[in-house]
Amino acid sequence: MNAQYEITSGRRVVATRSGPCAREVALDYLRSMGYKRDEIIYYGVDGVSWRGAVYRARLSESGTQAA
Repeated sequence: MNAQYEITSGRRVVATRSGPCAREVALDYLRSMGYKRDEIIYYGVDGVSWRGAVYRARLSESGTQAA
């Protein structure tokens, strides 16, 4: 089952995506922007970092959805 996540940079929501877990959703967002995997650093269980900017994913208020 996938869940709907909001991806944030600081206090700003930059995207909404669905996926299996928060970190994978945040990683997918950066990869879709064209950033290389070796430039991205895992940052906790819910985020990733690229060149100092931290992107975190959190469950959106709309909740979960079927796969």
